[in-house]
Parts: sequence; C-alpha cells; structure tokens
Amino acid sequence: MAMTIAVSKEAKHYKSEITPDWCPGCGDYGVLTVLQRACAELNIPNHEILLVSGIGCSSNIPGFFKSYGVHSLHGRALPVATGAKLANHSMTVIAAGGDGDGYGIGQGHFIHAMRRNIDLTYIVMNNEIYGLTTGQTSPTSETNMKTKSTPFGNLEGQLNPLALAIAAGCGFVARGFSGDINHLKTLYMEAIKYPGFALVDVFSPCVTFNKQNTFGWFKERVYKLEDVNHDASQLHSAMEKTLEWGAKIPIGIFYKNPNPRVSLDRLDSTLSGKPLAYQSIGVSKEIRKKLIEEYV
Repeated sequence: MAMTIAVSKEAKHYKSEITPDWCPGCGDYGVLTVLQRACAELNIPNHEILLVSGIGCSSNIPGFFKSYGVHSLHGRALPVATGAKLANHSMTVIAAGGDGDGYGIGQGHFIHAMRRNIDLTYIVMNNEIYGLTTGQTSPTSETNMKTKSTPFGNLEGQLNPLALAIAAGCGFVARGFSGDINHLKTLYMEAIKYPGFALVDVFSPCVTFNKQNTFGWFKERVYKLEDVNHDASQLHSAMEKTLEWGAKIPIGIFYKNPNPRVSLDRLDSTLSGKPLAYQSIGVSKEIRKKLIEEYV
C-alpha cells in the first residue's frame, strides 16, 4: 500500500508566477507576504485553499497567491466565498478585499455572512480611502479628512467595522497592521483555525492617495492588545476596545468567542457527509440535459 508523505510548506510555495503590481511601498505587499507565511506555517495544501476577492487594488490578491482563486464583482467577495464554502466545505476559504469593497458596497453581505456564521476568513485591507479610483473618501475615512471627493473635509462619520462585527455576532474579530508582519501572521493563523466567520481588519496604508493615515502615523499610535492583558473572551470589554481611536489605536484579537456557534456549513444536514461538490445530484443524465436546455 502506497504511503502519502506530508510535505512541509514554505512561503515561496504560495507565490504565483504573477508579480504584484501595487504601488511601491503599498501596505498590501505585507498583507500578501503574511498570508503566504501563515498558510505555510499551517501547512495547508495549495489545492485546498480558495482565495476570493472583490474589486479594487487589494482585490488583485488572488492573482499573486498560488491557490484556487476568484476575482469576483465589486462588493461580492463574501457571497461568492459563501457559495464556494457550502459547495465544498472541506476547502479553506479566504475572502479578501478593501474597505470600500467590503464596508461600502459590500456592507450588506458583510452583515449577513457574520449572521450566518459561514466558516471562512475575511481579510480586509483597510487603507481608509478608495485607492483604485484615485483617492476618494471611503466608509472608514476619518471625519474632516480632505480627499478628491471631499476637498473641504469629510462631513460623514467614520465607520467602525470592528464594533459593527461584534454587534452582528461575529465570533472572531481582530485587527492587524501590515507594518508588523510577525504580529499579523499570528492573527491570520488564529483566524483561519477559528471554526466560524473570522474578520481580520488590516491597516494597509495607501502610499499614493492617503497622505494622512501613513505607515508613520500608524506606528506612532498602534499598540498590541496582548501587551495590556486584554481578555479576548469578554464581549463587553472587546466592544470597549473597538471604540478606541486617536492617540492610541489597539491591534490584536479583540474578541474570540470562547463558545463558538456552530457554523452554517456544519448545521446544514445536506453537508453532514462528504462535500456537496462530490455528492450525486440525484437526477439522471436525461433529466439534467432537459433542465439545462430549458435555461440555455
């Protein structure tokens, strides 16, 4: 009987043949590098990973990562990732995108993916501006921030995605900084291992269009929650930490439900056996052909 030998992975095994084309110095390079290192440390086979994105600079990431990938529509990464996870719940499904993609046009999907508790990891590269469309205000732009679309200052309130996630019932809520890749790797690994929907919001500075929230700006302000003995199992203290913004901004795991809800893909009786993708569709070839002809 042939034996299968597990091969230890390295970050280079998750690098595709396509060279990233982000602006030099973009925070998204750190996000990509960390994801490659995290998957290598978890030793996840490439063919068992699906990386789904929406639209935006950050959403080009599936092309730079060696796995299955889908570059979907603007704001639609989560419904595509949800469908894929339900079709084959044996896959490690990771959704990725930017703050405009996920917290703007994709906000409705964001709320419902957390409510449904799909077992996937959502990485949001939060640069607090629309980078691909050259520098307009995004949902996470600070109030009074001057951009192309708000030359006299942003009049809208700044969206707090972490507080929103906790309020929506997300069981794993974390924030990282692409300028601290070792810390970010730990967050990725914990998120991927979490048995339910996991959010990792990442400060990923846009060096071209956001001259306010720069790498230096974040380095002066961020501090690690673990350094202040934050208890991530406590919901109310987690919510309090999400409200901190200003001279000091926390990063790390804000909330990790100590009693995780069962994810939707484990609750559905049709998925209790082998993945749906490998189950029989239960109809004959003749009936299947007839059904296809009706919709062609």
